[in-house]
Amino acid sequence: MRVLAGDIGGTSTRLALFAVDGERLDPIAQKSFPSRDFSGLEQIVRLFLDPVRETCKRACFGIAGPVRNGRSETTNLPWVIEARLLERNLNLDRVDLINDLEANAYGIAALGPDDFKVIHEGEPDAAGNRAIIAAGTGLGEAGLFWDGQRHRPFATEGGHGDFAPTGELEIALLRHLSLRFGRVSWERVLSGPGLVNIYRFLLEHRGAEEDRAVAGEMSRADPAAAISKAGMAGRCGVCVEALDLFVGFYAAEAGNLALKFMATGGLFLGGGIAPKIVEKLEGAAFRSRYFAKGRMQALVESMPAKVILNDRTALLGTARFAVAAAEKE
Repeated sequence: MRVLAGDIGGTSTRLALFAVDGERLDPIAQKSFPSRDFSGLEQIVRLFLDPVRETCKRACFGIAGPVRNGRSETTNLPWVIEARLLERNLNLDRVDLINDLEANAYGIAALGPDDFKVIHEGEPDAAGNRAIIAAGTGLGEAGLFWDGQRHRPFATEGGHGDFAPTGELEIALLRHLSLRFGRVSWERVLSGPGLVNIYRFLLEHRGAEEDRAVAGEMSRADPAAAISKAGMAGRCGVCVEALDLFVGFYAAEAGNLALKFMATGGLFLGGGIAPKIVEKLEGAAFRSRYFAKGRMQALVESMPAKVILNDRTALLGTARFAVAAAEKE
């Protein structure tokens, strides 16, 4: 059997074709496309499959946005994706749409020890529910309910919950972003665009002059990556402060999620940003903010925390979902 898997994000759309051999998923082809260069997913799938010349009748796509009744209006793209239309137009027997973080949650089971960086050991032999949080183009959150025998992933849109600042500087950031956006969600500060929002706020708040090298790099490439790179290298004071605030927000919301889902089986940090700043996520600043949950601190400290290093996790997850759907029929 062949299955088509997809990870559909606001920046990139990644597709992979897998040959299924029992529990094994053997990649036949894989390619990434810049999402905003295309009018929709169908166009990208055709472009991907045409040169592959492999018969494929089943597909599953992880979508960065809410999925309801086989339909999704993507949060950070002007796309509407409908499973039944894709089936008809691409001559596929079955197409499943799931949330992209739900896809990552399904993919965790396909990973090995080398695919993770442990940033907090937690209790040995930890068991129970799990949670996953991923900052990238947006902020995704999902859970994995432990039913006593296996984990059952489920989607949320928790990244759009209300931003909760602490301290005068963060409250000033909230006021600044409220003038621009009205309501301020966690995604407005905890994502690639969120890091840029923090950086722009600090320039204004500190009355700082923008570093010319950083400004030039931001204009030529991904602005968030430029800020993160300069912050990690210590080349720009505002970038360092912006990244430190970002890491603090990551820690705070990760701890919130761990408590909400009672994630005694572990918390996972996914997405494109976490592996690039893993040194910061291992540091004392992240841990202190992550554990700072008052009377629940000991509970959070008991939960393992890991960064997902494998950037194919969502593709593996959507492939596993497609295989499981076929086995149920």
